[in-house]
Amino acid sequence: MRRLVFCLLAILALGGCVAGTLVNVATAPVRVVSKGIDLATTSQSEADQNRGRDLRKLEERYGKLSRAYDKQDQRCGTGDAQACARRDGIAAQMEEIRPQLPVLPGK
Repeated sequence: MRRLVFCLLAILALGGCVAGTLVNVATAPVRVVSKGIDLATTSQSEADQNRGRDLRKLEERYGKLSRAYDKQDQRCGTGDAQACARRDGIAAQMEEIRPQLPVLPGK
């Protein structure tokens, strides 16, 4: 009698495990495909974050160039021909970056 009860309990317990495993196996391809799609696409918030990061880097670069331009402009004003050439090179780099920067209100 004990063996029979034990066997019935074991069958019921294993049946749940088997059913759970079958469900996991059946849904695995769907999970794999959806994970692949998530990795392959960029959400709008991720795109916004990336765009913001890129803009901050451009603004930082433009700021450094602007400071270097001012420094070379001062040196050019004292008659340093090499500083004038460097200033002109920096101005060209600034012109390349300027169209990529957003227009701020009031500027």
